[in-house]
Amino acid sequence: MLAGFREFILRGNVVELAVAVVIGTAFTMVVTTIVSAVINPAISALFSAESLAEALPVVIPTVSGGEAVLYFGAVIGALINFVVIAAVVYFALVVPITTLKKRAEARRAADEPAESADAPLTELDLLTEIRDLLAKAPSSREG
Repeated sequence: MLAGFREFILRGNVVELAVAVVIGTAFTMVVTTIVSAVINPAISALFSAESLAEALPVVIPTVSGGEAVLYFGAVIGALINFVVIAAVVYFALVVPITTLKKRAEARRAADEPAESADAPLTELDLLTEIRDLLAKAPSSREG
């Protein structure tokens, strides 16, 4: 049961999704601040509203004789937020990861190793070299 869970967690798409969620969440705060501190006041000035959330009000009468106000500026602000976050996630995560995957696939197709030649040796590589050297060396037990 634990092996199946480990396999599920270590799947590439699950790890990539987790990274995207974490980075997206962290970056949301930055984008929200930029939108609320820079873009909203600029747009609000155009519509003579204190904030974008109160811009473009549409007053509609209610059945009970009162009024309800729809604020379309808040929707515009949410759309701006979404577009900025989507652009950053695409250009900062999707494009580089896609490029790296394409390069790795091209290396596999050309039968090149996925790692560069100057990459450090792994324990398995070192143990294999030691085994090969010991197999070539004359035995001290002979004689």
